Amino acid sequence: MIFLKSPQEIEIMSQAGQIVAEVMRSLKEVIRVGATTKEIERFADNQIRSLGGKSAFKGYRGYPSSICASINEEVVHGIPSSKKLREGDSISIDLGVLHNGFFGDAAYTFPVGKIDEETALLMKVTEEALYCGIDKAVVGNRVSDISHAIQQHAEQYGFSVVKTFVGHGIGRQLHEEPQVPNFGPPGQGPRLRQGMTLAIEPMVNAGTFEVKVLEDGWTAVTADGKRSAHFEHTVVIMPDRARILTKFN
Repeated sequence: MIFLKSPQEIEIMSQAGQIVAEVMRSLKEVIRVGATTKEIERFADNQIRSLGGKSAFKGYRGYPSSICASINEEVVHGIPSSKKLREGDSISIDLGVLHNGFFGDAAYTFPVGKIDEETALLMKVTEEALYCGIDKAVVGNRVSDISHAIQQHAEQYGFSVVKTFVGHGIGRQLHEEPQVPNFGPPGQGPRLRQGMTLAIEPMVNAGTFEVKVLEDGWTAVTADGKRSAHFEHTVVIMPDRARILTKFN
């Protein structure tokens, strides 16, 4: 079932989204050469709590950490560890917050020091693909109009969109209906209505779209070892344009 949110519920989701945004903004201070992903997690967790939120991820379906920290060929669900960031790495941080009964969710891929041109292009195109999808998130369109816009933008640069993991509805639950794939033809799926709230999140690979999950049961990596990028915003569907609830830059 797809739940439409009232103006009051959207306001609470906006507050959750702004906690997510503020934490993302502050992460720029700690994502640097030599930092461990566990240190980044501790920083993010402290920030979430200081802003009045609670991590949405820790314990969710057994996930052990407060954030997902995925480096280079890791696509999503990277578990923070003692691994240190190196010059030229890229790291996607996915974090969710629970605030007053509602969730906010966003992801951003950060460069670590100076990155190569292909990685820079991959990150740029993936973020652009997110906004191409958001541009289609308006009343009257269908879910797959978002999907098609994302895929079309990514593939014109020779990149591929991950098909195993998709975006989703969000609200009182971290994952609600509908699913929001990052691929497919336009004009399919549920029609978008005012008050729907979605987490739109393209995951784009430099090589094949295929992924595999490591032995930890969580970390997904590209099947060919090439890099991946991930960007995500929580949005609410409005008549003329989507309102981004997690915008931070």
